[in-house]
Amino acid sequence: MYRLLSVFLSISLLLSGFLYPEEETAPPAGELSVSAPSALLMEASTGTVLYEKDAHTQLRPASITKIMTLIVIFDALEKGTIALTDTVTVSEYAASMGGSQVFLEPGETQTVETMIKCISIASANDACVAMAEHIWGSETEFVGKMNERAKSLGMENTTFVNCCGLDVNGHVTTAYDVALMSRELINRYPQIHNYCTVWMENITHVTKKGSSEFGLTNTNKLIKQYPYATGLKTGSTDLAKYCVSATAQKDDIRLIAVIMAASDYKVRFADATTLLNYGFGKCQLYEDPNIDTLPPIAVDGGTSDTVTLQYEGPFRYLDTKGADLSAITKEIQLSEKAIAPVEQQTIAGKAVYKLNGAEIGSVNLLYSASVPKARFQDYFQKALEFFFP
Repeated sequence: MYRLLSVFLSISLLLSGFLYPEEETAPPAGELSVSAPSALLMEASTGTVLYEKDAHTQLRPASITKIMTLIVIFDALEKGTIALTDTVTVSEYAASMGGSQVFLEPGETQTVETMIKCISIASANDACVAMAEHIWGSETEFVGKMNERAKSLGMENTTFVNCCGLDVNGHVTTAYDVALMSRELINRYPQIHNYCTVWMENITHVTKKGSSEFGLTNTNKLIKQYPYATGLKTGSTDLAKYCVSATAQKDDIRLIAVIMAASDYKVRFADATTLLNYGFGKCQLYEDPNIDTLPPIAVDGGTSDTVTLQYEGPFRYLDTKGADLSAITKEIQLSEKAIAPVEQQTIAGKAVYKLNGAEIGSVNLLYSASVPKARFQDYFQKALEFFFP
């Protein structure tokens, strides 16, 4: 048993990272005036739920389905399966989609990036299906990947039946699940904001009839109406009514407000604005990027006498109670020695964060190198080096 080495460090407000948050309870639904039957407010970097109202009730999502469609598209871009400059050919089936569309014609070609713009700005169903077929060969296969991705994110009450959100039996999700996929999209692929914040842009249709300009107009009116808006996606059908996943950023606070089944488009935007204002008024964020250098520790019985350490990642703590965050301290908890063999990236200890003496979270400390167990020849070599430097 090795005694615990504790080093206390007072640290100030820094930038960016992951969180190991303290448990916080979202306020009751009656605390805010939200007209829609289902709603949720989440802080994006930590996943902390700040408000919820029937957030786990299954509802039709309409075009906010396209948040997952975009995740699967950006997954393919990240893997190199497709590129933004690739040419996508529109099928008869894709061109036949009803609802919101950009009127793509069979045989027409557009780049992947143009299709992303059509989906993000104009909520184009035809562009969604064209991309699904381009990446996975059919909408059915693409939707299978959407459901796999949803499961991996913990979206337990979601089932996708199509990639665009048209009403069909069994195509359901919840406000909480929409927040989960929204968080994944904006955190993993922040470049989405380059598209979903565009208010208006033209694309060019080139078909057998010739070339023509078509104007895309953003369906998310908050982009114009709310000063901190950064996206993300609207949706509406006769059965789903009016939905929105609204993202916004003020200083270092990023929020996701999900509204489902609102009675009209004005209500969904008003409710989203209410939630976002509530969140910005309530939250403050403490951040430690953990870029300081940790001292190496001794290794007992290894081919090296010491091993270096690194943080597993940055630290974030979201406060909603008006605490004095300058009082946060960081304590490095680490054994005096490591015993060989030591494997790289295994846990060596942790950095524990405290506020007024109470633990608010921690970050693992990892060995940044491997140290094999020393053999007889290793000790012999060290002896030679000592006597014959």
